[in-house]
Amino acid sequence: MPADSFPFARFQRLLAILLAAAISAPSRSIDRGAARPASTKALGEADNDLIDDLSRRSFRYFLEQTNPVTGLVLDRAAASGDVEKKGAYEGIASIAATGFGLTAYCIAADHRWISHSVARQRVLAALEYFDKKAPREHGWFYHFVDVATGERRWKSEVSSIDTAILLAGVLTGRQYFHDDPEIVRLATEIYQRVDFPWMMGGSQSYFSHGWTPEQGFLPFRWDTYSELIILYVLAIGSPTHPISPDAWDNWKLPIVEVGSYTYVGGGPLFIHQYSQAWVDLRDRGTPGAGMLDFIEPHVNYFANSVAATRAQQEVFAKQLSRAYPGYSANIWGVTASDSKKGYTNWGTTLTDTRIDGTVVPSAAAGSLMFAPDICIPAMRTMLTRYGKKIYGRYGFADAFNPTTGWVSQYVIGIDVGITLLSAENLRTGKVWEWFMQNAEAERALDLAGLVKVRDTLQAPKLVTPGTSPPIGNSSGL
Repeated sequence: MPADSFPFARFQRLLAILLAAAISAPSRSIDRGAARPASTKALGEADNDLIDDLSRRSFRYFLEQTNPVTGLVLDRAAASGDVEKKGAYEGIASIAATGFGLTAYCIAADHRWISHSVARQRVLAALEYFDKKAPREHGWFYHFVDVATGERRWKSEVSSIDTAILLAGVLTGRQYFHDDPEIVRLATEIYQRVDFPWMMGGSQSYFSHGWTPEQGFLPFRWDTYSELIILYVLAIGSPTHPISPDAWDNWKLPIVEVGSYTYVGGGPLFIHQYSQAWVDLRDRGTPGAGMLDFIEPHVNYFANSVAATRAQQEVFAKQLSRAYPGYSANIWGVTASDSKKGYTNWGTTLTDTRIDGTVVPSAAAGSLMFAPDICIPAMRTMLTRYGKKIYGRYGFADAFNPTTGWVSQYVIGIDVGITLLSAENLRTGKVWEWFMQNAEAERALDLAGLVKVRDTLQAPKLVTPGTSPPIGNSSGL
């Protein structure tokens, strides 16, 4: 029987759930509060001013670094805003950054930072390009492309996750401009053209990371909890090329213990942030079923992301600060980013020997929607302590090292994007609202078994600071 077949995966998941219960049960402390976490509570004036300035600067990246003809967004740009005239990154666009950019225009129009007509023009340009001109394979798009021509660059793959992030922006735009027939038509065509089963490359459960014309499907699979949620939501909800909802239950759920927290994860912080920037899982629960009723807990994805954020802050404050004096309770966070040695995918574990005192502001900023009580102080402390050295035209530099004084000269589109979207969800919840107005997203979660919890007695459990989280027990009973 193949490893990704349904019975074997169910068995793996059962073991993970049992392990989670065994690890977390003795020290569990739960807040049985309101059904929806207080992510969208009103901010104080000072906090709102900080978030507003950061959001406006973040949006400026998409306003200035988007090609107005193709709608494509540069993968990265100089933090100063100066045009890059050399280097490997010149003219390279990212379809994931473009997905964030499409959402950014909705945010900007809603706040009236730009006019509705300008936002519409930018969104329409991107949709027309992806509908009619972009190179594609079975509806999927190349990861890195030329910002002006859309031609494939760096021999990049037709990317499953990056196409999913692009589609998240496409469908957000479809709902924000729901009264615009042309935008609705184009967005729907782009989404419905994606052949989701094809990208599974013969598997019944797991997507390939991508495909290239030279090598075919990449050997790596989306088989473990990560940023994959958005990919599976779009696939299960597809009205034209869906996959089985059973695939949702087949992921591996690695249980990690970090500081005083136990949660599902084991990857950089962005794996918790990207999907949930769009997919609203605050009031979604997975009730026990049949023989599994006695097994607690099930995965509460939102609370799990809260725990991952708090765990990282705790380890930086209490452990890593001993080795790197630049770290503290309010100067913390790593996720995949620039470093003095180049782009680094660090943060998979907080004992990573490559951690060298570097701070990545989007680690905390991208989790504003999860834990504002620790993320806002981090933003404020970084800004007040280091000022213009790290904070400029597009907000925070991608990374900096407070111990050595090194500061990245770049900002990266996806890091700026998650900062903007997370901040907006904290302030208004609008990105969640727009994306979840797509019937396909709601249908996918229902089919996957993540039903809306309306009874406060069945509210998703929230994590209280300094305690172990519920490893996904969303029944609240």
